[in-house]
Amino acid sequence: MARHFLTGEELTTGELQGLIERAIELKEDRLRSRALEGLSVALVFDKPSTRTRVSFETGVFELGGRALVLREGELQLSRGESPRDTALVLSRMVHAIAIRTGPHETVEELADYSDIPVINMLTRDHHPCQALADLVTLRERFGRLEGLKLAYVGDGNNVARSLLIASRLAGVELAIATPPELGLPELASIPLDEAVRGAHAIYTDVWVSMGDEEDAEGKRELLAPYRLDEDLLSKARDDAIALHCLPAHPGEEISEGVLYGERSAVWDQAENRLHAQKALLELLISSLPER
Repeated sequence: MARHFLTGEELTTGELQGLIERAIELKEDRLRSRALEGLSVALVFDKPSTRTRVSFETGVFELGGRALVLREGELQLSRGESPRDTALVLSRMVHAIAIRTGPHETVEELADYSDIPVINMLTRDHHPCQALADLVTLRERFGRLEGLKLAYVGDGNNVARSLLIASRLAGVELAIATPPELGLPELASIPLDEAVRGAHAIYTDVWVSMGDEEDAEGKRELLAPYRLDEDLLSKARDDAIALHCLPAHPGEEISEGVLYGERSAVWDQAENRLHAQKALLELLISSLPER
């Protein structure tokens, strides 16, 4: 039976630890694995993408496979064909499906009817591939995950939710500080100063995500006190790093000095999408019957 990766909750603690270590190995030698030799992966993009598109397409290639990039409007999904029918067809033609879309229910329905692994590249509710790369970055910088403190500040969005799931599995203390109006329903926010005190890393994301443009000015007013700037970073540990899943808006959710400064791990974090996702693809492909 195929395994899927929709929220990150599909992994055990041991599997997550193994993925992180494998990602670091693959980063050291990018062509050491040919786990997708002769296989095809459908990459479905209903939303614009830079890091997700490039990292997945490059990762499939480096693992020896072929990526079929399917953009918005290129599948019959855009004309009303159901995720169920799409899954039944693609399962007979490719070896895995990765999708970046809006409703999380679309990904769940694909997985329900797919005989091959389905990977959530992003939905409104979850961004688990990003959280994998974030943990790889923390592991690289600090040599461990257990006992680290990660502060997330800003909008309580899909990234925050995926960090919450991944951090619990990895033994990372996650402190989330958001305006009460923008918090995660499943978690109470804590005061900003308390969240960043003693943190090994401070993480932020854009204030206005795709699809949220209608109330952009209202969100900016609520989030202004949560900007990741030099002053906020100084309230964390002396060796604390700054994280951002990108794209960034310097001067808004993060200062230019922090984004491009010496304590920024943002660019390592972006690169680690590639290595973490290659490790993930290896794991999921191994769940398929002998080919």
